[in-house]
Amino acid sequence: MSLATRIRSIERRIADRERPKAVLIYCDPLSFATHSLGFQPDPWQEKVLSWQGKRLLLLCCRQSGKSTTTAILALHRALYFPKSLILLVSPSLRQSSELFKKVADFLNLLSVRPQLTEDNKLSLQMQNGSRIVSLPAKEANVRGFSGPSLIIEDEASRVDDDLYFALRPMLSVSNGSHILMSTPWGKRGHFYENWENGADTWERIKVAVDQCPRISPEFIVEEQRTMPHNWFASEYLGEFTDVVDAVFLQEDIDRAMSSEIEPLFPLE
Repeated sequence: MSLATRIRSIERRIADRERPKAVLIYCDPLSFATHSLGFQPDPWQEKVLSWQGKRLLLLCCRQSGKSTTTAILALHRALYFPKSLILLVSPSLRQSSELFKKVADFLNLLSVRPQLTEDNKLSLQMQNGSRIVSLPAKEANVRGFSGPSLIIEDEASRVDDDLYFALRPMLSVSNGSHILMSTPWGKRGHFYENWENGADTWERIKVAVDQCPRISPEFIVEEQRTMPHNWFASEYLGEFTDVVDAVFLQEDIDRAMSSEIEPLFPLE
């Protein structure tokens, strides 16, 4: 190496040390979405991005943007809260990896991109210690994780109850947040039960198709004309309809139940 080359190398190292370091200035998720990512939210998305609670139910029609919105929440949590663990859970690995991909796409939009110590198709880890991990809905796969800061359960109506009940204890020490988002899938499962009977434990946001400006009225009319009523009501209106192959209506079953009648064979 010539003397001139060595001098230029030394000058570059000195310049690197003296160059001002990029500082990540804290902003709330809504400001982060609009200013850092250039995202223009719908009114209901603004409400989600401004949410500061612990339990959130998103009952959303198809293509409403629920995955996009929660991906922003996941990235914001990882960036601004060091050593956070964010779990993305879906009925299948393909679905959870799609949600993770939205996070990665937003990460690439940042003008100041954080350095990653782990980066693959299913997880990433930032230098600040935060991790985002996508998981399929298998109860055995989630028990190795502890202390998540945020759990996002996508298509929660189709996630097995066993997994949901395995996830909940993880939040006991971390006091983390839990988001369930889904279209309805009949009057069954933990998503339906929490929506109907979760009382004040959960904050609820319902998004029907008329709240999504990206879906044209013409398309909605066509879908309503060609789809069975139960399917349209579930997929686009966010209604918990009875299962198509059910023998009895859920309302009839509920009316047949009574707490005043003693069981023939009481549990010991």
